[in-house]
Amino acid sequence: MSAQIDIPLHDIMPLVEVPDTSIYWFSALIVVGLVVFASGVLWFLKWKRAKKITQRQLHYEALQRIDLKNPKQSAYTISKEGYFFAHDNERTLGAYQNLFNRLEPYKYAPTVEKIDEETLGYYHLYLGIIDV
Repeated sequence: MSAQIDIPLHDIMPLVEVPDTSIYWFSALIVVGLVVFASGVLWFLKWKRAKKITQRQLHYEALQRIDLKNPKQSAYTISKEGYFFAHDNERTLGAYQNLFNRLEPYKYAPTVEKIDEETLGYYHLYLGIIDV
């Protein structure tokens, strides 16, 4: 009873070989993912290293850029910008008060002379004390 009957099948197609390209798609997906990840990491590192300007830096730069040719305006600007750092610690407060007192004659007089060397020394000392 093990006889096989060979009946031709007209409705069923023979098996067709399907090309498998999934490994290529998977590899391309991995490469694109690595490129996106690497560019994201590089962007993050660049963003992290980017120097952010703080209020302290802005006030310090303004304090450094003061034009000492106009003593009256310089005295007002030094007093204004220097006040931002005055309350950092006792040392800066003392230096600011000393500088402020030395700048008073240059503020309230109608005509003023050039800022003297001693006051300029205190000004440069105050710039050196500030931590930015």
